[in-house]
Amino acid sequence: MDSTQPRSIDRLVRRSILIFPVNVQRFVDKAHLRGADCITMDLEDSVPEAGKESARGLVKESIPVVGKGGGDVAVRINRPIDQATMDLEASVWPGLTCVALPKVESAEEIRVRSDMIEELERRRGIEAGTVQIAVAVETALGVVRGFEIASASPRIVTIQVGAEDMTQEMGVQTSADGRELWYARSKILTDAYAAGVQPLGLVGVEPFTWREPEKAYDAAVNSRRLGYKGAQSIHPAPIPFLNEGFSIPREEAAFMRRALEAFEEGLETGTASVSVDGRMIDIASAERCRRVMARADAIAEMDEMKREALEDPDAMEQRLWAAIEKI
Repeated sequence: MDSTQPRSIDRLVRRSILIFPVNVQRFVDKAHLRGADCITMDLEDSVPEAGKESARGLVKESIPVVGKGGGDVAVRINRPIDQATMDLEASVWPGLTCVALPKVESAEEIRVRSDMIEELERRRGIEAGTVQIAVAVETALGVVRGFEIASASPRIVTIQVGAEDMTQEMGVQTSADGRELWYARSKILTDAYAAGVQPLGLVGVEPFTWREPEKAYDAAVNSRRLGYKGAQSIHPAPIPFLNEGFSIPREEAAFMRRALEAFEEGLETGTASVSVDGRMIDIASAERCRRVMARADAIAEMDEMKREALEDPDAMEQRLWAAIEKI
């Protein structure tokens, strides 16, 4: 297993992930305008078998196009090892942030693909360990092995439950409240924190619906309160609602800053317990404040990166192309 460590998990921001088939050119052309924190070009379920070979040939040229809005760029590859090998060969280029692995059922799957990524980084002059891995567990076996999978490689930054495949295996329908997946989602949520990666998930809205995208906001707020850090969408309409719902509310961040300031003033006078707005702040809650503030700062940084990129997307595209053409 590679020993390098990608970007700090504490600074990772994936409130929204827009995923679409890379072989649909209009989706590629408009992706950078959608405001997603991460844009995932799909080579898996949204691409028919007959079109997979031509689709993987589009990834390299699409990286600078989808990345010119400042969001992270990812690709979802196919699970079978023969296809995964060809997908990775076609996808791991400068500018690619992350590889999404679907239907993972073992740590060994992760390690094999991580080794492939490591070799491609070496061959193509990419800094070792910088290409991340996002994991989806979509079967009962994958859920049972959640912690083993989530901790299989330091490249892993996120893990989520694939609702459609999981409920298909169970022989049930997905629902708005998602009670059929409560156990699977709760287990993977806990496994993620135990392994030191971010859990993704959207609880409280019917999957794959976008006619009322504003409903994604309440679901995102609920999911954030449960501990999830972001969610994936196959349609651009929910993206701004996911970004807002998974962000730290200003009033919450403001309270955390006041609380931490009061706590640190208390330490100077010899106490590690102070009252702020009727709430007791001690060592444990002060650490919570620091984490929330760090998250808010990271989100602000991501939003600023996207804003700056959109001021001159053509220049960003040229920089991404230049990095690829050096290879």
